[in-house]
Amino acid sequence: MGEAVDAKHAPLDVITIGRASVDLYGQQIGSRLEDITSFAKSVGGCPANISVGTARLGLRSALLTRVGDEQMGRFIREQLTREGVSVDGLRTDPDRLTALVLLSVEEEGVSPMIFYRSDCADMALSEADIDEAFIASARAIVVTGTHFSRPNSDAAQRKAIRAIKAKGGKVVFDIDYRPNLWGLAGHAEGFERYVKSDRVSAQLKTVLPDCDLIVGTEEEIMIASGADDCLNALKTIRSLSKATIVLKRGAMGCIVYDGPISDDLEDGIVGKGFPIEVYNVLGAGDAFMSGFLRGWLGEESLETAATWANACGAFAVSRLLCAPEYPTFEELQFFLKNGSQHLALRKDEAINHIHWATTRRRDIPSLMALACDHRIQLDDVAAKAGADPSRIHDFKVLTVKAAARIAAGRAGYGMLLDEKYGREAMFEFARHSFAWLGRPVELPGSRPLRFEFSQDIGSQLIEWPVDHCIKCLCFYHPDDPEALKTEQQQKLKSLFEAARKVGRELLIEIIAGKHGELDDTTIPRALEELYALGIKPDWWKLEPQASAGAWAKIEAVILKNDPWCRGIVLLGLEAPLDELEAAFAATAEAPIVKGFAVGRTIFINAAEQWLAGKMSDEEAVADMASRFERLTEAWLAARGRKAA
Repeated sequence: MGEAVDAKHAPLDVITIGRASVDLYGQQIGSRLEDITSFAKSVGGCPANISVGTARLGLRSALLTRVGDEQMGRFIREQLTREGVSVDGLRTDPDRLTALVLLSVEEEGVSPMIFYRSDCADMALSEADIDEAFIASARAIVVTGTHFSRPNSDAAQRKAIRAIKAKGGKVVFDIDYRPNLWGLAGHAEGFERYVKSDRVSAQLKTVLPDCDLIVGTEEEIMIASGADDCLNALKTIRSLSKATIVLKRGAMGCIVYDGPISDDLEDGIVGKGFPIEVYNVLGAGDAFMSGFLRGWLGEESLETAATWANACGAFAVSRLLCAPEYPTFEELQFFLKNGSQHLALRKDEAINHIHWATTRRRDIPSLMALACDHRIQLDDVAAKAGADPSRIHDFKVLTVKAAARIAAGRAGYGMLLDEKYGREAMFEFARHSFAWLGRPVELPGSRPLRFEFSQDIGSQLIEWPVDHCIKCLCFYHPDDPEALKTEQQQKLKSLFEAARKVGRELLIEIIAGKHGELDDTTIPRALEELYALGIKPDWWKLEPQASAGAWAKIEAVILKNDPWCRGIVLLGLEAPLDELEAAFAATAEAPIVKGFAVGRTIFINAAEQWLAGKMSDEEAVADMASRFERLTEAWLAARGRKAA
């Protein structure tokens, strides 16, 4: 055996090898696949799921497989990158399509699925795709059952096994038995988990001697050994391999065998399951494996690894999708420490919030946004200039060009644009590399709060791109009459719930100073009242405060109620540039303030001149760009850093 892998210095902890597909999950629960009308899209396939699951738990993971040279292949690549999974081993196949899987949850534990895998990219994996140096950069590899079903992919995995063993690394075998992917069941039997096959058993038995860890359900243990019952299957595997064997038993947890197999099936390290409602069993084994690997590769005890594995499996079966639903390490530890009063973990608000906040699509540590979601104000400017209101659409496109000129593809820049006048501007926005886009949903000027187009807010949000952030301005003061406060609170609560349901981030803008006194306690009291209702927006947008003490109180409220909040952005209220620069400086000791979203200070002069025909397109863009640049420089100077 070659020189052992240095665990502390190996670039990767684990490389998973094999299936990578796009899963399309039916969103109508309790329905036949024939009757599904809409689907949720996610990364799927056993090794792809494990790569995401282990990355979320803090391991340095990579996926080795092929994807198609098309939108679904790029989706997998981009999602893995967002999750922190290395894609150095992800090959693009120009001749084959990415695999697809259609699934539904028909009833508890029953999930019909159809595999679209005819000559798909991942099954074309070959020995040429296995870079021995890349394999040697990991402490362990995970090989998976389906990829032993064809000569080319079988040869690829065996080459990877030889390469990792030559460097003293570990081989993990997830048996991952899908009979119809071995040609043993029809297309409609994608959910079938066991068909006895001497051919498959003979093939898999040759893998066992090289393994350090073997994981499977009772059915998978039997197919890997060729035995007809679980106990004899375990004994057969032990006769061929010294590996640690993990028997997955669903709701009953698992048993880990790290030595001889006795006649007592329970004579192992028993990892107890967690009492949860079974919502969808698909992907639970991949979550289980992720948890076990986090413990096993982290040199925890086998008891701890089993506990983490069972907990991760519990999360998976209590939620709909596979990889997107797997827990982060922070979420897992919260659950293990605090448990849950809900058998259906997806209904636990505290756990769900941690899941949401620790799996956001991107990190945005700083945000400098040009806000041009104004509607009433630009209506007034157009009327004063005698301009056709339809020209406001064109003006908002110019604001995007101005912001893009300053952003220049750097991190931390964004915009606020509206649905009424900003559709064309949003298309222009998508042509540039911005970090963030917020879109308002409030009826401008409404108090009590009303939504602009329909009070059924959830039906609107489902049509939004997934990375667009909901922005809602509420004129809210903690000293408002109780009836008014209650009405506004209920509106914000319904918006928060809708945002979480459809998976969109939420920014709540609170303006209190227009309807009452604004002192050091006003905004802290307002935020406390909203947090008490369970409203936890991703961002707050707040007016400048009069003192450092006010910011300290605001920060304390946020950190106490939601330490995962992205932070605060300052609004401008049409203040002069020098006043905003002073407001930026006043937040220097308030790290919870992450940036600004300012509008009229930047665009109002250009809007008045351009709509009146006194300024060209280029002059308007240059004017707004100059003002935006001055504000961004002032913000960066106040925070002592430069734009990346």
